[in-house]
Amino acid sequence: MVTGLHPHPVDCLIVGGGPAGLTAAIYLARFHLSVRLVDGGRSRAALIPLTRNHAGFPDGISGVDLLDRMKAQALRYGAAAHRAEVTAIAAHEAGFAVSFGVEPLIARSVLLATGVVNRRPQMPDDAHAEALRRGLLRYCPICDGYEVTDRRVAVLGTGDRGFNETMFLRGYTSDLTLIAPTGAHQLTKDQRADLAGAGVTLVAGAPTSIEPFESRIEIVSNGYRLAFDSLYPALGSDINSALAASLGATVSDEGCLVVDAHQRTDIPGLYAAGDVVLGLDQISHAMGEGGVAATTIRNDLARSHPRLRAFRRDGLYAGGATDGVHSRCEG
Repeated sequence: MVTGLHPHPVDCLIVGGGPAGLTAAIYLARFHLSVRLVDGGRSRAALIPLTRNHAGFPDGISGVDLLDRMKAQALRYGAAAHRAEVTAIAAHEAGFAVSFGVEPLIARSVLLATGVVNRRPQMPDDAHAEALRRGLLRYCPICDGYEVTDRRVAVLGTGDRGFNETMFLRGYTSDLTLIAPTGAHQLTKDQRADLAGAGVTLVAGAPTSIEPFESRIEIVSNGYRLAFDSLYPALGSDINSALAASLGATVSDEGCLVVDAHQRTDIPGLYAAGDVVLGLDQISHAMGEGGVAATTIRNDLARSHPRLRAFRRDGLYAGGATDGVHSRCEG
């Protein structure tokens, strides 16, 4: 355990500046807690060119615009933000010592909103970015399947993941091709029958080229050049749970952090929210978990550090929540 260091720990340090982390920062700052948010700048939400699936924005909003608005809101109420990579979290007598600069910062609590990283198809970074910008490459059929209604769509994947994503997209378009990423398809007899019955074309053989153009994305496989309006990689993702695992927090077989109904891990003072807990790839879900985590953190901290506002000089109570104030469902 680390001792000493910063004499005045912050109430909460948040790792990750995506929808979950920023929502928590807004809540915690408005609870009159001291909040630091550390973000490496790689939120998947920033890659969304335009989402029309997020409530309140009927004309859509870009991921960058949404994150900028949320960050500005958190800063307005007193949260502090740092662009940096958290390299280590260690137990400390006051909570946790979090390393992301020259000297570790001490926090009474830590919220991990570190998300996941999509496994990408083999293509140059600039081509990948351009394909995303044009809507030729998409990662979330729940988010934007509507935009490919009745279009020609390919799914890059196989096995259960490729099968499930293809069948989900079949509700949007009848023109679907499932392309194996590394050679032969790994599909059961029943899966092949279901795909055939749905009119899905199967292509085996690892793609040798994936190239975006103005209004199409072209894939070369087995010497054939195939053109599509959009490509959905169904290759899975890698979960950023290593920081919690280093503290001994329980991780699921898939690598997700295990939490209770109020986003607590099994390490006291350590919380998690968003896709690092359950990879639904949904902004609204991540924001909801961020709000739940922030409320839990506030109430847990209040048990050892009561949140009592100072009396005003005129004798009236200045307001603010006390230790007994909580959500009726908070545990």
